[in-house]
Amino acid sequence: MSRIAARFKTLATQGRGALIPYLEAFDPDLETSLALLKAMPAAGADLIEVGMPFSDPSADGPVIQLAARRGLKAGATVAGVLKMIAAFREQDQETPIILMGYLNPVEAYGHARFCTDAAKAGVDGLILVDLPPEEADILEQPAQDAGLDIIRLVAPTTSDERLRYVLSHASGFVYYVSITGITGTRTASAEALQEALPRLRAATDLPVAIGFGIRTPEQAATAAAIADGAVVASALLSTLADTLDADGKATDQTLPRVLNQIKDLAAAVRAGEKKAG
Repeated sequence: MSRIAARFKTLATQGRGALIPYLEAFDPDLETSLALLKAMPAAGADLIEVGMPFSDPSADGPVIQLAARRGLKAGATVAGVLKMIAAFREQDQETPIILMGYLNPVEAYGHARFCTDAAKAGVDGLILVDLPPEEADILEQPAQDAGLDIIRLVAPTTSDERLRYVLSHASGFVYYVSITGITGTRTASAEALQEALPRLRAATDLPVAIGFGIRTPEQAATAAAIADGAVVASALLSTLADTLDADGKATDQTLPRVLNQIKDLAAAVRAGEKKAG
């Protein structure tokens, strides 16, 4: 059983959803982002999404775009991100890691080589925002051979027919983009999420994690209770950015403030109860 499947199975027996915090690799530097990654599980992360900095992200709002820019300025590369994951795995063999990014750097690295090296580094799943299932044959077999899940994104605008097709190419879990638009701009209501989930449940047996617009502990608890997990990204990156000095360097407040925010999110998710359906 994969780390992703094992973690969601464990959480289901506990009757709660997952907290999935996001960090941008190399933001604001390798040392700080690696220290944050290593500390996230103890702060309450159940799974972790790691962004691979890219110069032209199509789904990310201003906060994540700036984080990616800082990561690139700090020297982030695909190989460097994988090395960072491998360093994390030296002390943690349990927490699932999902790499989120875009296809261009993967193509430059080489599809099969990327999947092999990602799995060797300790990556469990991939989210490639701009890789539609119709064109995913270039990556699906190498990912499967390496034991990597390809996690698909679906949205409120995804039709029933399209939903079935997209999810037939998914594994690990389903990422439900809860709003129409880019990350970190607004938040879906609890009512809208409750209405959306039955349609997703009817189309797949995979766990469903909700992302885009989850900012507060209350929102994370609601999303994790309605679905199987809540992804929090822009809110954490905003906190990190607020702690940087005038030169964009980490300060003694960077790690504590982000980790305390994760602890607050985790406490709310753990206090919530799963809703039927």
